[in-house]
Amino acid sequence: MLIGVPKEIKVHEYRVGLTPDSVREFTSHGHSVWVETHAGIGIGRSDDDYRAVGAEIAATPADIFAKADMIVKVKEPQAVERQMLRPNQILFTYLHLAPDPDQTRDLVNSGAVCIAYETVTDGQGGLPLLAPMSQVAGRLSIQAGAAALERAKGGRGILLGGVPGVAPAKVVVIGGGVVGENAIYMALGMAADVTVLDRDVGVLARLAHRFGAALKTVYSTRTALEDYVLQADLVIGAVLIAGAEAPKLVTRDLVRRMKPGSVLVDVAIDQGGCFATSHPTTHAEPTYVVDGVVHYCVANMPGAVPNTSTYALNNVTLPYALALADKGYKQALLENPNFLAGLNVCQGKVTYPAVADDLGYAYVDPCVALYSSGS
Repeated sequence: MLIGVPKEIKVHEYRVGLTPDSVREFTSHGHSVWVETHAGIGIGRSDDDYRAVGAEIAATPADIFAKADMIVKVKEPQAVERQMLRPNQILFTYLHLAPDPDQTRDLVNSGAVCIAYETVTDGQGGLPLLAPMSQVAGRLSIQAGAAALERAKGGRGILLGGVPGVAPAKVVVIGGGVVGENAIYMALGMAADVTVLDRDVGVLARLAHRFGAALKTVYSTRTALEDYVLQADLVIGAVLIAGAEAPKLVTRDLVRRMKPGSVLVDVAIDQGGCFATSHPTTHAEPTYVVDGVVHYCVANMPGAVPNTSTYALNNVTLPYALALADKGYKQALLENPNFLAGLNVCQGKVTYPAVADDLGYAYVDPCVALYSSGS
């Protein structure tokens, strides 16, 4: 199979779909890999590094999309990239389709086979290809939030951990999954006053066991959510419903009543965001202010630390990408129901229930779509 790795073009996105180490695995399996020139520059890897492990260097993204059997990326294809997709071409990347009708329409029209990292599951109900980026984003959320609390950035002028004689900032984390757990880890490490809200008592018990008395755990009712958000200096939105649009848990009225200069960091923004006032931002312009509250809603947070993020991502995506190349997409997906959960669009059919429900498409069972596909 010919594997194509285009350079990411989303604003300030420095990650790359395959590292040279991963390319070597493909070439050792007898596959060809084409990498767009300078695709690895954001992680400090040159075209020569890719040539040394057997890759061919392509001058343009059009060369990659025209020739590759499978495109391996990091972020969702941008509009110009979507126009280059071909019927039956495999696209393996993050997609986050539920809040993105334009992308979904283009992928359906392309006829490509589109597999989303973020909906691949494991035997325990986890999301193994999303987890490392959730870890990165959760940790980054506290760094970003701490910076946004600085007065020059529009914040309340509060040091997250305080100092002796001055209380630390109050941090509220909504959602105790992978993002939330990593945000808690960083916030407690910076000596903040941290509370987590979740509707799963088992999750709260696990977090209490890990972090001890330093962490306050609260069952998330509407009243509790309002009370703690109104007290907070920094709120981390860490809510995820796999493949679906995030619920809007913090209303516009609640934002209006928050303390002036407080900060919202919406890590769920890739899935539409969990604050009613959220809209996607970029690393170039990461924040904006609504009703005196600073919003940080960067849709590709891990792109800020591309070395860490790219290698962490490749650690988990490589076995799946190799399976697609070695076996073909039909066999690789049909023999592994957890991998099959990653199939979101297949040759014009929407094959992920939450995407179909949220965007009004007819849902087609992925097995049916694969058995009726043309390759």
